[in-house]
Amino acid sequence: MGLVRALFIVFACLAAGEAVVRLTGVPFPASIIGMGVLFVLLQLKWVKVEWLQQMTDVLMQNLSLFLVPPCVAVMDYLDVMRGDWQAILTATVVSTLMVMWVSGKSHEWIRRRL
Repeated sequence: MGLVRALFIVFACLAAGEAVVRLTGVPFPASIIGMGVLFVLLQLKWVKVEWLQQMTDVLMQNLSLFLVPPCVAVMDYLDVMRGDWQAILTATVVSTLMVMWVSGKSHEWIRRRL
């Protein structure tokens, strides 16, 4: 029963994200808005973490299955990537460094505030 409830909560949040995108026309992925809705529900304690625990455990145990489709897509576009490998490599390195820097600065800022 717990898994059904967890799936219902997640899909309800996704549906809420879809509704927001369709009603407002905001050019943002509905899944991200749905994740934001779920985050707010968790912060307000309207949804308990324990309700989602069983589903998250199953998803984490099978996480490698979610990597297969992107890997196949990359293999389909190897010819495109060969022509733009420098731009792809540069974007990957720069964005990784930026994420590391922003994460570190955010951590420092939060630690100082606490």
